[in-house]
Amino acid sequence: MTQKQIFSHTIAILVDNEAGVLARVIGLFSGRGYNIDSLAVAEVDGQSHLSRITIVTVGTPMVVEQIKAQLGRLVPVHRVVDLTVEAESVERELALIKVAGSGENRVEALRLSEAFRARVVDATPGSFVFELTGRKEKLDAFIDLMRPIGLQEVSRTGVVAISRGPEAL
Repeated sequence: MTQKQIFSHTIAILVDNEAGVLARVIGLFSGRGYNIDSLAVAEVDGQSHLSRITIVTVGTPMVVEQIKAQLGRLVPVHRVVDLTVEAESVERELALIKVAGSGENRVEALRLSEAFRARVVDATPGSFVFELTGRKEKLDAFIDLMRPIGLQEVSRTGVVAISRGPEAL
């Protein structure tokens, strides 16, 4: 028996920026039992009232093809691209990470933030808030290192992605 390959896929969707569109896209996923690992949405063209939805999901190639086909049939959807297989892409995520501590823990948090190129965006006598951008793996590694130091809270944007080269969504 062959085991089906399950991979993470980053899907970019160009949609009309109108009420209920995001709910319809998300409903397509939840109604069919597909999980969303990451979700980012923003208007990208104010004149045309278009928004870009970036979704990271996991599935076999067949499941991802089904998802893309079903998304493409939704009326407010203009284009669906699986950036994982259809184009080379750049992916980034933003995180705000609150770390509490004093003394050596405070010094260690600052030292690690420099190594990861995290910016201090807020500082109090008992805590820091770091801003960090990069691939998911980079953010995960920084967060894991902050746990024993005094990790208090994490807020993440979800993955945003764009294809490399002259092609546009």
